[in-house]
Amino acid sequence: MSVFEHSEFDGHEHVAFHQDKASGLKAIIAVHNSNLGNALGGCRMWPYSSDEEALRDVLRLSKGMTYKAAMAGLKQGGGKAVILGNPRTEKTPEKMLAMGKFINSLSGQYISAEDSGLTVDDLKLMAKETAYVSGIQAKYHINSESADGNPAPSTAYGVFVGLRTSVEHTMNSDLKNVKVAIQGLGHVGMRLAKHLCNQGAKLYVTDIHPENIEKAVNEFSAIAVNPNDIYDLDVDVFAPCAMGAILDAENIGRLRVKVIAGAANNQLAKEVFGQLLVDKGILYAPDYVINAGGVIDIYHQSIASSDKGLRDHIEKISDTLLEIYRRAEAQGIATNIVANQIAEERFSK
Repeated sequence: MSVFEHSEFDGHEHVAFHQDKASGLKAIIAVHNSNLGNALGGCRMWPYSSDEEALRDVLRLSKGMTYKAAMAGLKQGGGKAVILGNPRTEKTPEKMLAMGKFINSLSGQYISAEDSGLTVDDLKLMAKETAYVSGIQAKYHINSESADGNPAPSTAYGVFVGLRTSVEHTMNSDLKNVKVAIQGLGHVGMRLAKHLCNQGAKLYVTDIHPENIEKAVNEFSAIAVNPNDIYDLDVDVFAPCAMGAILDAENIGRLRVKVIAGAANNQLAKEVFGQLLVDKGILYAPDYVINAGGVIDIYHQSIASSDKGLRDHIEKISDTLLEIYRRAEAQGIATNIVANQIAEERFSK
C-alpha cells in the first residue's frame, strides 16, 4: 500500500524513512503541517510489533502535534519521529547519534523533542549531529525548580489542571475522594498520580512495568489493578497515560466513568468513537488539548519567559477545555469534533 493511500496520511507534507545499518537504527519522521511554523514534536522509541504499527503511530502523532500547537496558541507546526526498538534493551549511543544525523537531513523541517522511551541525555547525543533539537537548554520550570529540559512535569501539570477542570464541570466537585483510574505510570502518569494524591483523590493504577505500580502503591496509597481490568472499574475518571488508540468500541462499552482525561496521545481509535462517549454520558477531554503542557514548556524555553509565564500558559488549558465543552453542549456534538474545528480554524490557510 502506498503511504499516500494510508488511512492516517491526512495530507502530510513530508514522511521520511531511515535505516542505518552500522548502528541498527530504524526510524520514521513525519511532518504533518507547517502553516504556523516549523514542525516540532517528540521523538519516541517503542517496540512496535510491525513497521505498519510504527507508521500508523507516527502519522497519528504528527497530526496530533499540529492540532496541539494550534490549540495551545503556539507559532509552530506539527511533526513527530519514532524509533523502532525497545528503549530498555535496544537503545545505544550509536543509534542516538544516527538519529541526530537523520533529523539533520531534513534541514529544519522537523525539530525534535523528548517523548516516550527517550531522555534529555538522548537528545543531547542527537544534538551532537544536529541543531534541530529542542528542550536541552531549559531555563524555566513550573515549580521554580532546576530546569533540566524534561517536559514531563509540565505535561503532567497540564493534565492535572485539565482533569480537575473536567471533574468540576461535569461533577460539580473538587478532587477529594474522586476515584481516578490511571493507565500508565511513566514520567507523566506518575507525576499526575502525585498531583491527584495531594488533592485527596483515590487512585487505581496499572502499568506494564510492575515496579511502577509498586511505587504508586507505596507512595500514593494507590490500589493496583491488572492491566486487563482497568476499563471495568466503577470509578469517576479514567486517565489514559500510556499508548494511544485504546478507546475503541469494545473498551468504551466497558467503561463506567463520568470523565476521560489523560496524557496519552490519540486516545480515540477513530474520531467517530467520540460520539459513543457522548451517548454514554462520558465527558472526554480531547487529548491534544489536555496534554499540551509539554509542548508549551518547550516553546517557553525558546522565548523570553519565566517560571510564572510558563505556569500561567499551561493553566490556560482549563479555559480551552471549558470553551470546547460549552460549544459541544450547545451544538450537540462530540468534544473531539469541536476541538478539531477550532484547531483547523487556526492552522488552515
